[in-house]
Amino acid sequence: MQMSNASDKTMQLELIKVTPFINGESASSTSEELLEVINPTNGKKLTDIPAGCDSDVGQAVASARLAFDDGRWSQLLPSQRRALLHRFGDLIEEEASQLDILDSLDMGKPLSVRLGNAVSAANYVRYCADAIDKVMGDVYQSDHTTFITQQRLPRGVVAAVVPWNFPTMSAALKFAPALAAGNCVVLKPSECASQSAMRLVQLATQAGLPPGVLNMVPGRGDIVGRALALHNDVDMMTFTGSTLVGKLMFQYAGKSNMKLVQAECGGKSPQIVFADFGDLDTVADNVAQLILVNQGQLCVAGSRLLVQKEIEADLIEKVAIRLKAFVAGDPLDTKTTFGPLVNHQQLEKVLSYIASGRESGAELVCGGNRILEDTGGYFVEPTLFANVSPDAKIAQEEIFGPVLSVSSFRDEEEAIQLANSTAYGLDTHVWTSNLSTGMKLSKYIRASMVSVYSAAPGGEGSGAMSTEPYGLSGVGVDGGQAGLETYLRRQVTWFNHG
Repeated sequence: MQMSNASDKTMQLELIKVTPFINGESASSTSEELLEVINPTNGKKLTDIPAGCDSDVGQAVASARLAFDDGRWSQLLPSQRRALLHRFGDLIEEEASQLDILDSLDMGKPLSVRLGNAVSAANYVRYCADAIDKVMGDVYQSDHTTFITQQRLPRGVVAAVVPWNFPTMSAALKFAPALAAGNCVVLKPSECASQSAMRLVQLATQAGLPPGVLNMVPGRGDIVGRALALHNDVDMMTFTGSTLVGKLMFQYAGKSNMKLVQAECGGKSPQIVFADFGDLDTVADNVAQLILVNQGQLCVAGSRLLVQKEIEADLIEKVAIRLKAFVAGDPLDTKTTFGPLVNHQQLEKVLSYIASGRESGAELVCGGNRILEDTGGYFVEPTLFANVSPDAKIAQEEIFGPVLSVSSFRDEEEAIQLANSTAYGLDTHVWTSNLSTGMKLSKYIRASMVSVYSAAPGGEGSGAMSTEPYGLSGVGVDGGQAGLETYLRRQVTWFNHG
């Protein structure tokens, strides 16, 4: 481990005052309760935000409903909506460094980590803007007296409940397609990381989005998130977070107006390595990088390493070397590659999973301890367990921290069985030079995406790609054109013309 310390010249930014943002302007919360936001790097108070209440939610939903019903957004020409969203994306990019700092202060994401940063959010907003006039309907063959067509129409008021791990990007992933589809949105950011969301809704108004089109209500999830999910004037919930809370979203929807719920929840993504791949250094580089990014606080962290038996010892040794080379410290320091966990609760959760790994009989290869405790921050060193039983808690449950478990397999069939042995289904990474093996696993592994590597990963991928989770990882399509269409409903028009 190396340590970094931000210098006296570390980038500074005035904190954003977080309030409800309703009908195009900041509003006072009617909640008297305040929540302390703690800087995870030093354990000290950063700021206060409102805890939120039903009244805040009611005002925001009413604002979104009025904006949708009078057509100030949905009835704009597609070219007008596209231009406004492009301007919004440009403003996000102009303030990207400041937004990244806000996220770093709130939840500890190092500035050196480019994945899921504000520039990515700006690009995604612009992608959705360009998709506005690419939505197509259908015409159905019938008889000579009828003409049947199906068009896509915006759903109405969309409530977006987003997590704390990539605050700016997570918000954009929800509001950008919802707005592009013509809906009006009420955004609920995590109470752990609300500052960048507040700035985003301000930038939306600055870009020219009409009042009421993008609203924001900060506060506790069990207050604001629950109120949004139960509100009868919300037409759709889009959620990213834990499986436990995702289930609640569906329950609340059922208790209210049966609103559509799109949810991306937990994950326990495997990295599957076959002996035929050969270049174990490349594998080790990528496995370590993915479990280290954002301190393992991402749903596709690749936290299960499944290795063919004959190369298990060699790969474990190489991964351990890389996990020990992290640079921990202030996430505002560009030398830092590894920051703190988001809060003390997450720290205790991760440490409890490490303890359970020890108790299960797994071999602790490296890590396992809290570090930099004298800073007051919530740092846990990257941890690697070998000889992990597939039914152990650390192999079955989402930890959301820098803990990697290693299990071995003999052949393709056992690799598939192990990959599918959890209740989750998000990303899967397969390392093999055998095309037949890669094709077989891509068909039989239950996941939103299976990446097969016969060489080192490269290229930028496709922004038009969409994914659909499996099992307890969620419900509904995210990303690309198909994800945007989630925010549209299908309506048939039947003409009888004689």
